[in-house]
Order: sequence, then structure tokens, then C-alpha cells
Amino acid sequence: MAWVYLVIAGILEVVWSFFMKQSDGFTKLQPTLITFATMFVSFGLLSLSMRTLPLGTAYSIWTGIGAVGAFVAGVLLLGEQANPMRIMAAAMIVGGLVLMKLSSPA
Repeated sequence: MAWVYLVIAGILEVVWSFFMKQSDGFTKLQPTLITFATMFVSFGLLSLSMRTLPLGTAYSIWTGIGAVGAFVAGVLLLGEQANPMRIMAAAMIVGGLVLMKLSSPA
């Protein structure tokens, strides 16, 4: 169950980072509220996953999902640039996440 919590927490990290961008520096109410609500749940699920997963594994997977997910959301939803170097950087993060998962005892 810890891995399920962790993946959902990572997805919610993408959601809150996207809505933080939409909040325009917390000047728009609805995106600001979505940011803080999803941030709260994301942190809570991360905390639950850390009951059984090692700190380094849980935190790096969570931030990795958030980083790659935010990159993909930026490209697909906000029209941000997807040049070969940025794509390679995202692929390297995914590779690191796979290695972290494979090396985790839980």
C-alpha cells in the first residue's frame, strides 16, 4: 500500500505545482485553494508511505514523479518547450527513479 500512497502523492505534487503556476503568485483564489489542498494531501500520503519505505527512496520517488510530471504538464498544457536536452534530462530522472525502486528493500 505504501507504493500506492507514494505514487498518488507524486501525482498530487504535479497537480499542486501546476495550480501554483496558475495561481499567479497566490493572487487567484481558486488555483490557490487547489494548490494548498492538493499539497496537504500529497504531504500526508508521502508521510504514510514513509511508515514502511526508506526516507531516501520515498522522497526521491516523490520528487521525481513531481519533477517529470511537472515537465510533462508544462509541455502538454502550458506549451513549454520540449527540446532534446530537456527530454533527455527527464529520461535520466525516470532512470534514477527506476534504479531507486529496484534497490529498495520494501
